[in-house]
Parts: sequence; C-alpha cells; structure tokens
Amino acid sequence: MFDLGWTELLLIGIVALIVVGPKELPGMFRAVGKFVGKAKGMAREFSRAMNDAADQSGVGDIQKTFKSAANPMKTAMDEVRKTTDSVTRDLNAATKPPLSPDQQAAADKARAATAEMAEARKAAKAEAAPAPEKAAAKPKAAPKAAAPKTKAAPKAKAAPKPSAKKTKAGDEA
Repeated sequence: MFDLGWTELLLIGIVALIVVGPKELPGMFRAVGKFVGKAKGMAREFSRAMNDAADQSGVGDIQKTFKSAANPMKTAMDEVRKTTDSVTRDLNAATKPPLSPDQQAAADKARAATAEMAEARKAAKAEAAPAPEKAAAKPKAAPKAAAPKTKAAPKAKAAPKPSAKKTKAGDEA
C-alpha cells in the first residue's frame, strides 16, 4: 500500500514535532494510532465479508474447475486412476467365485482349528514365562568368573645418568 521507510518516518516525526510542538505530540500520535487501528479493523471486516460471500456463492467450485482446466494432465490421470481402480475391483470380484457349501464348511473348520492352536500357543507361552512377583522375590546373582592372575613383566631399569665431575675452574671436562 504505502511504502514508507525509516527515513521517511523520521522526517515525518521531525516535521510533526516542529509543527505540533512537544506538548501536543503524544496526544496527536495517540489519535493517529486510533485512526489507523479503526482503518485496519474496517479492512479486516471487509475482507472477511467478501470471503464469506465468495464461499456462499460457490466460488470454491469455480476455483476447482479453473484448476482442473489449468492442469488437464492431472485431471486426465485422476480419471484414468478411477477407471483402473474400478476395473481392478470388478476383476477381483469376478475371478474369485463363491465357495460351495462343502468348501465353506472346510474353510470355517480350518479357521476354527487355527484359532484354537493360536490360543494354545498363547497359553503355553504364558505358563512358560516366569511370574513377575516370583522373579522380583529371588534375584539370581550372576557367577563371577575368576580372572587368572598373571605376573607383571619386570620393569626395565633406567640408564644411569652421567655424573658431573667437580673440576677446578681451570680444568676442562
């Protein structure tokens, strides 16, 4: 809207200080702030009313139509995807014939047997697992393995330092 930088605002502030005076300047800024706040509130309300009117009039549907017209490849691919999904569903239903009564009875019997075996396996697993209260009552200590003692290698002796001979002032070493 208005492109005011810091330098323009500083210039406006200096002119206002000279024209209005330092005593009335805070009151003027307060009045300008209220005016700007009311203007922003009116702009927000107007924008909200326009958005509500657009939503009620069906602009969203028109927007979808424009988007689909702007991107025909995506629209075509969506239609192809819908068609292939329906064909796949129809083929799966056609290739899977319904079971005869004898086959249905055998399938039900197999499902029941599988469910019984699963329950038996769960029960056996529950019995094999230790109860939490027994495990907490007797904590088992892990046996400590005795580490074999090894002899340390003898330390090497340091070479003796050469001793300095005390000589007379005139002698050389």
